Amino acid sequence: MENELILSKILEIGEGMLVSGGEVSRVEDSITRLCTAYHMRDINVFTITASIVVTVTDAEGKVISQTRRVQKYRTDFTKLERYNALSRELCASPGDAAYIAEKLEAIRREKMYTKGQDIGAYALVSATFSVFFGGGFSDAVAAAIVGVLLYFMVDVTRKLEMNYIVANLLCSLCGGGIAVFLYQLGICQSVDKVIIGNIMLLIPGISLTNAIRDMISGDIMSGISRLCEAVLIAIAISLGFTITLLV
Repeated sequence: MENELILSKILEIGEGMLVSGGEVSRVEDSITRLCTAYHMRDINVFTITASIVVTVTDAEGKVISQTRRVQKYRTDFTKLERYNALSRELCASPGDAAYIAEKLEAIRREKMYTKGQDIGAYALVSATFSVFFGGGFSDAVAAAIVGVLLYFMVDVTRKLEMNYIVANLLCSLCGGGIAVFLYQLGICQSVDKVIIGNIMLLIPGISLTNAIRDMISGDIMSGISRLCEAVLIAIAISLGFTITLLV
C-alpha cells in the first residue's frame, strides 16, 4: 500500500511539472529517477500533454500501474523549479508518502508574486511591446490600460475553468474592443500598435517552444499535440482581434 501511495505522489510531481510548463522528456526522466530512488524496477513511463501513465514493479515483486489525466495548464516556472528541486531532494534522500504530500501542498500554496505585481507585469509587457513595434507614448499608455484589464479577464476565465480556446477568443475580443474604444476617445494614436502590445500577453509561446523541444527529443505525438494546441490558440486570438477591428 505504501508503494502505491508513493507512486501516486510521484505522479503528482510529474503532473505538476507538466502543468507548470515542463516538457515531456523532463517529466518522464524525473518520474523514472524517482521510481528508481524508491527501489522500483521495470519502470515504464508514457507521457503526453493530456495524460501520464506509469507501470512499475516494486521491491516485493508487485506490478503497480497508475494513470493521471491532465486537463488544464498554467505556466509557472517558479513552481516548475520547486517541483524539480523536490524531485532532486527525494532522489538523494527518499521520504515517505506523508512527507511528499506535505511538500507538494507547500508548493501548491506558495505564491511568489502579489496580485499587484502580476497586474504591473501585464501593464509593463503590453506597453513595452507596443513601443517596440513602433507605437508612441500614448499608445504605450493605452496598451498598459488594456493589459491591466486583460489580467482581470484572464483571471476570470481561469476561475471559471473555461475552455482555453474560448477563453482566448473572449479575451482577445474584449481586449480589442477596449483598444478601439480608447482610440475613439483619443487616448492613443494607433490602435494596431496598442493591440499588438496586448497580443503578446496571450500568445502561447511556451506551448510552441515545448512542442518543438518535444519533437526534437523524439516525443513526436506530444510535440504535435502541443503544436496543434498552440496553433488553435493563436487562431482564436487573431480571430478575436480581427472581428473587433472589422466591426
